[in-house]
Amino acid sequence: MNLLIAFMPLAILGLLFGKAIKASLFHPIPVAIAFIVGAFIIIWAEKRTHRIRIETVEEMNALDALLLGLAQAFALIPGTSRSGATIIGGLLFGLSRKAATEFSFFLAIPTLIVATAYQLYKERSLLSLEDLDMWMVGFLSAFLSAFICVRWLLRYIAHHDFIVFAWYRVIFGLIVILSWHYQWIEWAPH
Repeated sequence: MNLLIAFMPLAILGLLFGKAIKASLFHPIPVAIAFIVGAFIIIWAEKRTHRIRIETVEEMNALDALLLGLAQAFALIPGTSRSGATIIGGLLFGLSRKAATEFSFFLAIPTLIVATAYQLYKERSLLSLEDLDMWMVGFLSAFLSAFICVRWLLRYIAHHDFIVFAWYRVIFGLIVILSWHYQWIEWAPH
């Protein structure tokens, strides 16, 4: 039930504002700004004193799930990580690092399934049964690599904070701004 509650804000806001967000924010400068602002939010969240009131996912209630769902909804902003927004939101709302990360990854399952199904429906004219083997290889590769990465990340965050990811975001945001300004990459819309 908590996963369903947490999924709803992203689903509702995505359906209501998805086209407007895509039209307004899918450009280099807004994405770069989101990367950099997000980095400073991560640093602030990590530097503040954590008052942990929820150690495990099982201790969460419906309000906790709703709050994490609202945090996840920030991922509608291009340049914002869905899992990052959810995990940092969890830390801000009193979840342990482990509980916030686990719930974020549990929440990825319905979120990514629904987003994929919706995108496949929208692009159904491009689909062909001849491509099924390619889709299966891609799906299995993505599943296995995600499984390995999630296991590593869960072990990593048990002993480390997210500051290194914040500085990566700052550097990447600056690279996007520079590549746009100096036209190293053609950022024309397709």
